[in-house]
Amino acid sequence: MTRMIDQIRASKLPSNMMQFAAKGALNVSPAENVEILVYLAKHNKIFGELARMTLAGWDEKTSLHVASDPQSPPEVLDYLVSPDNLRPKLLPALLENPSVRESELTKFAISASAESIGMMLRSPRIRSAVKVLDALKPNPYLKKEQLDDIKSLLKAGEVAARGDEPAPDATAESIVPARLVAEMQVEPPEPVAPGAHAQVSAPTSQPASAPVEAAAAPASARTAPEASGPATESGAATSEEDEAIAAYFFHHATEIAADEGKPFQAIGGIVELLGNDYFPVSPAEEVVSEPEPEPEPAPVEKAAEAPKAVLPTKPPEATKRVNTVQKINALDVKGRIQLALKGSKEERSILVRDGTKVVALAVLEAPKLSDGEVEKFASQKNVLEAVLRQIPLKRRFMKNYKVVRNLVSNPRTPLDLGLGLMKNLLSQDLKNIANNKEISETIRKLAMKMFQQKEAQANKK
Repeated sequence: MTRMIDQIRASKLPSNMMQFAAKGALNVSPAENVEILVYLAKHNKIFGELARMTLAGWDEKTSLHVASDPQSPPEVLDYLVSPDNLRPKLLPALLENPSVRESELTKFAISASAESIGMMLRSPRIRSAVKVLDALKPNPYLKKEQLDDIKSLLKAGEVAARGDEPAPDATAESIVPARLVAEMQVEPPEPVAPGAHAQVSAPTSQPASAPVEAAAAPASARTAPEASGPATESGAATSEEDEAIAAYFFHHATEIAADEGKPFQAIGGIVELLGNDYFPVSPAEEVVSEPEPEPEPAPVEKAAEAPKAVLPTKPPEATKRVNTVQKINALDVKGRIQLALKGSKEERSILVRDGTKVVALAVLEAPKLSDGEVEKFASQKNVLEAVLRQIPLKRRFMKNYKVVRNLVSNPRTPLDLGLGLMKNLLSQDLKNIANNKEISETIRKLAMKMFQQKEAQANKK
């Protein structure tokens, strides 16, 4: 007999039945109901949001049975263990379910909450899963004693399963960044003359002497354009910045290699990046639109005098900004990453909109990044979704209430992320979000519901 889920996949059900399905009201087994809801949540644009809301409040006993059953469909288990959908009480069952793929647990470990980390380290399966333990190490919610526990587990012999990767001991961690710093000195953070890259990259065929030459020559060999690069604009490179660059290159080596050669392309386009003020009308048009206070001189004399009166007003600032974009445009992926980590506030504001994800995310790792900048990034509609997803993973950013509020209020913020952050908002902000027509209807409805609940609680007091 054909199952209901098969009819839904084949789009054979009428719209009223699809609505019943999204509410979990079909006359099928509880396990199949969950499977139908997961399918709609992931693949149906019309009823997907309703299905997600239904799943979030689904009967806990049934959900627990599905989470622990090895016969549950992989798509259902992947959905339940996803950081965006996880219900904490289901986690122990999911961790021990052999049908839950280790790759999904690895992705979950990267952004797991403090409570989830505790559950994972109590799981026998996780304590023997080297890749999952390795993914837990950079988690910002990891405590020192938990990190020590992970390191001891990795050193006990599981690291051998990682093949050619170095053991995560203090020696290896100190050697790799040092090597990467030396390599990065070979490639300048920004282009100089047209042939500069050829001159600097040539020593790569002689790895033993390249770092020495690069360290000895920069002061004398650097040209005038090079001297205005990020090292001089943001001050001398600190050891903290060098360590940040080395660590970022090490942890994202695969992505950097895959994106090598991608040019800078701002999300939203170059006109939106620079603003209309940086594409003014020509000097001649400005003269026509701004009449001179003395109408006596002939039109020819006005045209001759106009450039002298107009040019000093805006072009210096415009030229400076355009030159920053031109400099970024000329950099490769590695150069833009270095600039994101060591550059100025203006350079970070441009690079966070880079269409290459590994570059945009590097901005959030910059040692000099301020809370005010993050507040602005959280409210921007012209950044990659990956940037908005990365912000909540930083404990420091989540301590800033404005960052949380801006993320929920941002129409570009993914629905699951916005729903998860709403519980932290004050009543007035929930009310404002409920009335914001730019935001998803699901977010607005939940905001109004939470606002009414908070108001009711306040009135009882």
